Amino acid sequence: MKREDILKALEEKRSKCVVYTRVMGYHRPVESFNIGKKGEHKERVQFNEFAKCCA
Repeated sequence: MKREDILKALEEKRSKCVVYTRVMGYHRPVESFNIGKKGEHKERVQFNEFAKCCA
């Protein structure tokens, strides 16, 4: 089965996912950001504390 066929078959079970991010000490939904801030959010790199100490 193709990916598109699976998505169409399960369309009624899908729901919108709201992504929140921490900005200046509080949480805000990313969908409320302006265009520039959304682009900045996409470019962010997740911090991984084990990447350097355990590699």
